Amino acid sequence: MTASSTVIRQKDAPPANSVVTAERFAQGIPTFAEWMKAIEKNQETFQRHYDEYEPDMADIAAVKAMVEQSGVKALLIGEDWCPDVWRGLPVLCRIGELTGMEVRLFMRDQHKDIMAEFLNKGEFESVPTIVFYDKNHNYLGHWIERADKANAEMPQIRQAAGMNDVERDTPEWEAARGRYNEQVWEHAEGWRDAQLAEIRALLVEALS
Repeated sequence: MTASSTVIRQKDAPPANSVVTAERFAQGIPTFAEWMKAIEKNQETFQRHYDEYEPDMADIAAVKAMVEQSGVKALLIGEDWCPDVWRGLPVLCRIGELTGMEVRLFMRDQHKDIMAEFLNKGEFESVPTIVFYDKNHNYLGHWIERADKANAEMPQIRQAAGMNDVERDTPEWEAARGRYNEQVWEHAEGWRDAQLAEIRALLVEALS
């Protein structure tokens, strides 16, 4: 995989005195089921992404080997209103279940100090942000928002749905957004697969 704009490596590591200590990490929500109990909306959408996701088992096997060898664990920062979180959080949870990776989930707006260490381009509170550590809680890298495949395809979907041709917050806009959302579901499987592939590549590079 070529260098990804969604994958952040050691040069952007958090400070040595990071607020994400091993103890703080352990305080996060540990499972998809518990996340579903904690959120206030979009449960059906989260569940659909979770239920429909069928991970590439070669990628899963590779990640599992790194989990077993290096104790890889992951922290995810998210919110229940964000479409990228609807897609990305279920992927990480399924990876954790299938590989034995320890996963902890944090609400962004309840943990602003954590989010502040992983701002997108040093400015944006982008979610999901997934941060990886080894068994000794050494930072490995982090992944932001969505896969490069999704970044590349979203503008084409917006154009095809007519979202670029109507004024926002009008009936025409709502109709275009409905078409956009339908088409996004058709691409969701490929975007989930790309997310797993990018996570695998991030870990391979960090641990090599």
